[in-house]
Amino acid sequence: MSTIAVVPGSFDPVTLGHLDVIARASGLFDEVHVLVVHNPGKKAFIPLEQRVALIEASARDASLPESVRVASWSEGLLVDYCTQVGAKVLVKGIRSQVDVAYETPMAVVNRDLVGVETIFMLPDPSHALVSSSLVRQVSSLGGDVSPYVPAAVASYLRDA
Repeated sequence: MSTIAVVPGSFDPVTLGHLDVIARASGLFDEVHVLVVHNPGKKAFIPLEQRVALIEASARDASLPESVRVASWSEGLLVDYCTQVGAKVLVKGIRSQVDVAYETPMAVVNRDLVGVETIFMLPDPSHALVSSSLVRQVSSLGGDVSPYVPAAVASYLRDA
């Protein structure tokens, strides 16, 4: 029986911290689904389809294994996707105690709803303080975000 994990997020945009978590998750599970989800509490900066394409390009550039799949989901609860693909685990990147406080109630509810467990994974310390919102802010003010994002994302943001 293969183990399938889902790494969900808005990935608006994907950062090197995200890729670090995805890469390490790919070493722990047979399949990893990177799932771009719509967050109704946020207005997206990058269109959903473009975020999927940027993650796919970044995964190729990072030589992530073919067992890493990229998809999007906006048809219901995250756990509905997990049930659909047979995933029993969610992997969430955690940067700080603020992330833990935000993610813990969702982890409990996801487990209660369908038995999906959530694993919190810390990114490499060199990426731990970089968020997508910080990248968007720096980029929108003309700053160089290339130290924080994959090359495909840096190029996209420069041209946006």
